[in-house]
Amino acid sequence: MTENYKQEKIRNFSIIAHIDHGKSTLADRFLELREGYEKKHKKNDRITDTLEIEQEKGITIKLQVARIPWKGYLLNLIDTPGHVDFSYEVSRSLAACESALLLIDAQQGIQAQTISNTQKALELNLELIPVLNKIDLPGVNIEKRIEEIEAYLGFKKEQIIQVSGRTGQNIEKLLDEIIKQPPPKGQEQANFRGLIFDSFYDEHRGVVLSTRIFDGEINKNTQLLYLLRKKENFKPTEIGVFLPEMEKVDCLKTGEVGYIATGLKDIRYFTVGDTISNTPNEKPFEGYKIPQPNVFATFFPTSPEDYENLKIGLNKLSLNDGSLSFVEQKSSLLGAGFRCGFLGLLHMEIIQERLEREYDIDLIITAPTVAYKVITTSGEKVTIETPQEMPDPSSIKEISEPWVRVKIFTPQEYMGNIMTLCKEKRGEYVNTTFLGDESSRIKEQFLQIEFDMPLASLISNFFDTMKNISRGYASMEYELIDYFPANVVKVSVLVNKEGISALNFLEIREDAQKKASKLLSIMKSVIPKQQFQIPLQAAIGGKIIAREDVKSLRKNVTEDLYGGDYSRKKKLLQKQKKGKKRLRQIGKVNIPQDAFLAILKT
Repeated sequence: MTENYKQEKIRNFSIIAHIDHGKSTLADRFLELREGYEKKHKKNDRITDTLEIEQEKGITIKLQVARIPWKGYLLNLIDTPGHVDFSYEVSRSLAACESALLLIDAQQGIQAQTISNTQKALELNLELIPVLNKIDLPGVNIEKRIEEIEAYLGFKKEQIIQVSGRTGQNIEKLLDEIIKQPPPKGQEQANFRGLIFDSFYDEHRGVVLSTRIFDGEINKNTQLLYLLRKKENFKPTEIGVFLPEMEKVDCLKTGEVGYIATGLKDIRYFTVGDTISNTPNEKPFEGYKIPQPNVFATFFPTSPEDYENLKIGLNKLSLNDGSLSFVEQKSSLLGAGFRCGFLGLLHMEIIQERLEREYDIDLIITAPTVAYKVITTSGEKVTIETPQEMPDPSSIKEISEPWVRVKIFTPQEYMGNIMTLCKEKRGEYVNTTFLGDESSRIKEQFLQIEFDMPLASLISNFFDTMKNISRGYASMEYELIDYFPANVVKVSVLVNKEGISALNFLEIREDAQKKASKLLSIMKSVIPKQQFQIPLQAAIGGKIIAREDVKSLRKNVTEDLYGGDYSRKKKLLQKQKKGKKRLRQIGKVNIPQDAFLAILKT
């Protein structure tokens, strides 16, 4: 039976860090110290990362929760995602805590999201414990890393705890430090209020809400709960705690972290950040927002027979991922598929890989795009996610595109290259912050560069280019700031004067011709030659802005002629030319699937 703890004996904490700094490994070492830890976990290197793709990519996608008894205290660990795509999940999990471990890789040092997550934690008034991880790695300069933490984050040397998540060195010392942190606040006698910081679908329990109890208590006899932001209600079917396995309990009290099963099937009914209460008139918690998809792409199965599998796969994945959206879409060239919305490119890549692995589906994916907001001449406001949804240009009053605030953390020597890249991507300079104090013995000067730029520019190879020009040292994070007017046009792609809607794209007018020329050049190289010349064109409205031609195959029709008058050869060549002209008028161009895939990958 799970033990009950008094409020002053509970500690709720998160581990926050840049991606791949060792959060999940450290969490597993904590769990191994629990009394009654089962040896079966040894089979799985990383207990808190349960998805196969999490294990393979070495990243946390969905945050996990675990209950750790330690020296008479109850420690509730909330393991958060580290990637920028999942930053909203990070902020909501931090809101459920009183303290956080700020984890820094002894080899990589401080990164962009280390700074960002520190700021988020401080805004929420969390107590921070600086932790230097991976001290067992050969060749790491621990003294230098400590100096950096002192200079850039303001901690004192004696506050920094050095650990190894891999070997377990100093893990007990770190747990002892966690129990020194403040207990959770809350009124035990008040009406029940809880924060939903995660939700997922369970086959037997329906939608399950990961909840931090802030006031009052909930027990197995509670009949009705209210969603204060959505103004809806539901009947809880089970309450329990995470060990990290789910275990049913009779009661969850102030300060505790646990789950509430709803028995319902639609995860979109519940939103991370919402407040639940046993009365409809309580005040909800601040900071709530609905995660909005920022990047869109259409998924088509390469084989039409896989359409139903794709539909089933997307439906099942969306049960555990409320931020994934999708609608059916048809293409004359590619058949039936789904237009999907994602938080970012990594989110898209993860969904793609899970569909291909878990549901054995080969996919064709259109180029990712962003959502644009259009105001028509009649005053109607519409959001467009595909070129096909773009209204007639004569009916458009204004188009706005999403902009983001990008924060790039980099050594000073790469500052010039990065600023040039940002300007090439239509970025507008905001600020540069030099980190650390002048009296520090550290020779390298790190800085944070801020730019505002269109999200469309960010998803077009920005991250890879930034890593290349900074030799892998620069890191970044971004957040959506607003929509701003832009001169966006729809570019139509034509093959043999027939539109190929799957290749149409939206682009700002001044960059449209350059992008169109590049696309047509690639198409020319992968589309096989046919019996007639194939014109490849890109057009804005009725105006052609770029053209390439796939040359025709030429059969030697005069090879059987030996000598004789040249006019005989000329006559045959003219006849061949007329035949090709007729072919071009009636012929359909067959674009092989591998050629189409090569085009879409660009």
